Amino acid sequence: MRNARTNSSTAHQLTLLPDLAPAPNVNARFLLSHDTRELGMRHVAEIRHMLAERKAARESANVLTLPARSDRAA
Repeated sequence: MRNARTNSSTAHQLTLLPDLAPAPNVNARFLLSHDTRELGMRHVAEIRHMLAERKAARESANVLTLPARSDRAA
């Protein structure tokens, strides 16, 4: 499915990588300023942290705790 505003059949994606020099084949409309890139990287870090917390909560909720045994041999 193509976006109505897309004029070509090739897909383009923004990158947040902190490259010092953009690749020569990158269209100027896809270049991000340093501030925009930093903000994006901060958002990505926040999302990863949130996902890690949710995963840890799911995994801890699935842990089955058995009652302590008092009839063990010494």
